[in-house]
Amino acid sequence: MEDLYPHFSEEEFGRRWAAVRAIMGETDVAALLAYGNKGSCNEVQFLSNFSVSWEAILVFPAEGEPTLLVQFFNHLPLARKMSCVGDVRWLGMDYGSTVAYNLRERGLTDRRIGLIGPLPFQRYESLKRMIPYATIIDLSQQFLELRAIKSQEEISFLRRGAEFSDLAIQALEREVRPGITEYQLAAIAEGAYLGLGGKNTIHFMGVTPMKNPSLCVPAQHHSKRIIQKGDVLITEISAQYHGYCGQILRPFAIGELPTPQYQRLYDVAAETFKRVAAVIKPGATSEDVLDAAEYIHKCGFTVCDDLIHGSGGGYWAPILRTRRTMAKAPVFTFKENMIVVVQPNVITEDERMGVQVGEMMCVTAAGVESLHRYPLCFIQCGACGGYGK
Repeated sequence: MEDLYPHFSEEEFGRRWAAVRAIMGETDVAALLAYGNKGSCNEVQFLSNFSVSWEAILVFPAEGEPTLLVQFFNHLPLARKMSCVGDVRWLGMDYGSTVAYNLRERGLTDRRIGLIGPLPFQRYESLKRMIPYATIIDLSQQFLELRAIKSQEEISFLRRGAEFSDLAIQALEREVRPGITEYQLAAIAEGAYLGLGGKNTIHFMGVTPMKNPSLCVPAQHHSKRIIQKGDVLITEISAQYHGYCGQILRPFAIGELPTPQYQRLYDVAAETFKRVAAVIKPGATSEDVLDAAEYIHKCGFTVCDDLIHGSGGGYWAPILRTRRTMAKAPVFTFKENMIVVVQPNVITEDERMGVQVGEMMCVTAAGVESLHRYPLCFIQCGACGGYGK
């Protein structure tokens, strides 16, 4: 690996490979196939350091050196520079044949083969035809459980992602004003971190008039709407550093102070955030979180988005809303060095208005530590400017 690109230490990859091979030993798996694409590269990147640029499959044997198979051919030079895997090859046009050839080289075509990552059905069927005597099993759950506990090196990368996400919020605070379009919000957010080595994961944002609202949750796609004085902007920002993203959610009042209704929504959301964060610690359960979240309904509101979800290289358990808005789920227990995003989206029952606050946090021995530094506040920008409360 070249130092020009972000990477973890050899010791970190040694730890990861040993942990994955322990799972393979427990499940009698001779080789693991990790699939990734440009929208879901976590499994491949975790084991190879290569952030998938289109599609890739990592052949990871229980013994011997892995092979990274990359699509397209012109992506090979960069993959060889970024990857901690020495054997990097072209994936080819017939994925099943390429992977089967690699397994045949290793004498593993009649063994148990593990699979992780969102391998498309057509790719899976092609592979099965090429290795008919192998038994293919899904190891996704075991892999997710392994990844849920972060190493200190991973947490350091997450802090960078959180820093980039904070920079996007700061840029929005400085630059959002009446007269610009929603399209320009994306340019403001990404411009804050792209020049520092960050990348966009999501920037969900939407604006609506505070006195005549029609939006309760950040929008996944931006419109050509022109921002007006008296609008509210609700946001969900995730910028990443080498696949490790932060996540921060703040509302903005544009050109005017928040209306009493919006201030009330914010106050309930902020209080819920504090109550939920206060109960999370090693040994605490999802039931403790759901108890704390009842405050939203007691105040006469409900939710549209997740109240909390796991994070740090993926989107995973615990994915919780509130007891009144979700089916009963298995009890989840928090552990030290898990990463969670606490993000109450408090809305009116008619779904006309809402705000969302929150951020990414690390579970520590003493409770939770926020990985973000931007204050918890209702941001006031444009003509009023500055932090709110």
